[in-house]
Amino acid sequence: MDIQSTSQVGKSGLVVTKLGLGTAALGYLYQPVEEDEAVNTIMTAYNLGIRWFDTAPLYGQGRAELRLGMALKSLPREEIVIATKVGYVIPESGEIVPQDQLPRDYSYDGVLYSVEHSLRRLGCDRVDLLQIHDPDDHYDAAMQGTYKALRRLREEGTVQAIGVGMNQSELLVEFAKHGEFDSFLLAGRYTLLDQSAEDMLLPIAAEQRISILVGGPFNSGILADPWAERPMFNYQEAGRDWVLRAQRLGTWCREEGIPLKAAALQFPLNHPAVSGVLVGARSSNEIEENVAMARYPIPEEFWESGARRRLIGKAKL
Repeated sequence: MDIQSTSQVGKSGLVVTKLGLGTAALGYLYQPVEEDEAVNTIMTAYNLGIRWFDTAPLYGQGRAELRLGMALKSLPREEIVIATKVGYVIPESGEIVPQDQLPRDYSYDGVLYSVEHSLRRLGCDRVDLLQIHDPDDHYDAAMQGTYKALRRLREEGTVQAIGVGMNQSELLVEFAKHGEFDSFLLAGRYTLLDQSAEDMLLPIAAEQRISILVGGPFNSGILADPWAERPMFNYQEAGRDWVLRAQRLGTWCREEGIPLKAAALQFPLNHPAVSGVLVGARSSNEIEENVAMARYPIPEEFWESGARRRLIGKAKL
């Protein structure tokens, strides 16, 4: 993968590099990351060619945006695509609240309030891509409130592109049917391990020119090491069926001489509906390794062998 090659986001004029850095891990996902390490990780990603950075108020409840903002002070803003999200209400006190206890606000005014505070944390006067965050049980509110606000911001030029970010594909199909979005950030549902989005979401996205941006290509870690003592899948300890399936993928990669991480990072981009892949990192060493895996040469015959073994989906048949 040429990580510096770019793709247009939907029908907008916005372009993203094939590989982006997701900042959830820099906002305390699973374990704390020191501020200096977080900023150094972002700087390392930039120096390696990444120009697309995805964040959200939810990540560390404001900390990921703040840390990205610190790094941006030393970087040319015009070269960088910043994506953030709206939907979660972050305590102004700075107190860390369990995610399931955070209030949501998908109202029109709630969007404007959230964007204002994100811009302060980022130290910017604009973001490039604005996304509705996890509206799983809030579809009506998101369409009646958030979507209208996002469309206004796009029409005014405050943002270039708008989208939705979710960990499921079914509701994204409904957003595609009833809205005019530029992109969907799909976490964990079109990966080497879980291709559940392939039949319904990806065809409608391709038809409507909605870019799919794939997050969570390692499925919370299980595709980094399926033989770990307690592999994670979908943000929790993986069930036995998922572990066995991931281990079969790992065995196939070993037999073919391809690192499993490289296959996991590069697989989603084989589908024409996918414009980019986001990878997380909590250190400079991790982003260096991830970039090396994204650049690892994989022959077409490898994907053909996976399709023959029915390990990967129809897009490779």
